[in-house]
Amino acid sequence: MNRYLMVSTYVPEKCGIATFSKDLRDSLCSRGEDVNIASVSGSKFLYPYEVVYRLSKERRSDYTGCAGWINKSRDIDIVIIQHEFGIYGGEDGEYILDFAARLQKPILLVAHTVLPRPSAHCREVFNRLAGYATAVVCMTKRARDILLGPVYNLSPQKVHVIPHGVPQFQAKDREVLKQQLGYQGRRIITTFGLIGPGKGLEIGIRAISQVVDKYPDCVYIIAGSTHPNLLKQEGDRYREEVTRLVSELGMEKNVVFINRFLDMEELGDCLYMTDVYLSPYPNLDQAVSGTLSFAVGCGRATVSTPYEHARELLDQGRGLVARDASPEALAELLDAVLGDPKLQAALEEKAWEYGKTLTWDSVAGYYSQVANEAIMHYGLKRVRGGKGQA
Repeated sequence: MNRYLMVSTYVPEKCGIATFSKDLRDSLCSRGEDVNIASVSGSKFLYPYEVVYRLSKERRSDYTGCAGWINKSRDIDIVIIQHEFGIYGGEDGEYILDFAARLQKPILLVAHTVLPRPSAHCREVFNRLAGYATAVVCMTKRARDILLGPVYNLSPQKVHVIPHGVPQFQAKDREVLKQQLGYQGRRIITTFGLIGPGKGLEIGIRAISQVVDKYPDCVYIIAGSTHPNLLKQEGDRYREEVTRLVSELGMEKNVVFINRFLDMEELGDCLYMTDVYLSPYPNLDQAVSGTLSFAVGCGRATVSTPYEHARELLDQGRGLVARDASPEALAELLDAVLGDPKLQAALEEKAWEYGKTLTWDSVAGYYSQVANEAIMHYGLKRVRGGKGQA
């Protein structure tokens, strides 16, 4: 049994990394591991018992203080750092370097975003952090290729690919759910997750507008609250913009907003009610999408823009990837699925088969294996008095 301390945002904060960390923690614990949390937040939350240390995002001394506390602990074998630009304090999250530089424990760094063309400072922050780490985890083969390439030049022995985990949602009958939730007789297209400009909702809405004449029974459900950081900076401006777009296109009967963060049961119901999951991200360098993983995990027929994660996850007939990130390209694929029940069924079957390999139980097993190797490697390095190599 390993004893972990995970540094991350954490529930009840409404953040994809927070949810990821909770799912990973629970899955590792179900395998007999011991996992506690050092939460990073810019706000006050009532955290669950497993949060044993709190860091204020912008208080730099908290990072060094936490490292000192960990170094004194005999109950921590390895530290997991969940990394996403923006969740740590300082320019490009550089305060996390103060923490990692002082830590005297092996570090397993989880890279949620791997930028193929980072700014000089972003690259410096990430590479220094990776240099302190004993192991680095990314979630796609493409991300690994970027990390091993000339931009980051990490060692192949250090980088591991572990896919984004998917909760084991309770499977439910699609038509029964539609009847229960008031969508009987409708074709459901869904996008969910925290709302912000990077979601591409305007692209999705315009794509739906091009197929509603042919499929007037379809309804596009956009589920999720505005990202908390965006809400603080500019309020609900983006949601208001896409809501106006719906009105301008006369789509009020075909687009439904669920303006809140869905719990896991609600999310499962939403996905299992879905006929087509739509992932309209405009950023084609998007390295990973938890929402896309969830859709595949539930065996949904998926249509996506051609961003990196989609091209890899939806390969081999597990979904349809558009030629570009335009409404026209997405509309063509939506038409193909909505107009062909056999195609929809085939996409669902292939997604379902692959999705079974993405369960959190399987993913946690991979993390346990990488952690074991990292702890052993760190111990050998200390004995030899050597230094790690990025």
